Parts: sequence; C-alpha cells; structure tokens
Amino acid sequence: MFDISRMNLMWISFYSIGAMAMAAVLIYVARYVIHNRFFSFIVSAAAWILLIVAFILMIPVLGGSTHA
Repeated sequence: MFDISRMNLMWISFYSIGAMAMAAVLIYVARYVIHNRFFSFIVSAAAWILLIVAFILMIPVLGGSTHA
C-alpha cells in the first residue's frame, strides 16, 4: 500500500511503540506522582498527543509495503 521499504517500516513501528510506552509512563506520572492539577493536566495532554502520534505512525505499518 505504501512505497516504504520494510526496514523503514520496522523503524517506524519501533518509534510508535516507544511513543506508546512514553505515553503510558506520562499517564502514570500525571495520576500518581504529580499532585498539582495544572501540571498533571499538561502531562496528560502530552501523553494524549503522543498516543495520537503513535496511532498516525502505525497507519503505514499496518498498511504494509509494496516492496517485495
């Protein structure tokens, strides 16, 4: 579907997995470590942005490559 080499798709998937892991850590920090509501909201918003970026990065990975 996409004209991306399989090796580049592998790296994109690693970046996506890393973004999801970082979002999980940020959500934990926002809920249990930070007690200030304003900073907790900022950290949670950053986690949501990372999750959206991870979703967008997964689209080409799930779409596959046209290279043989």
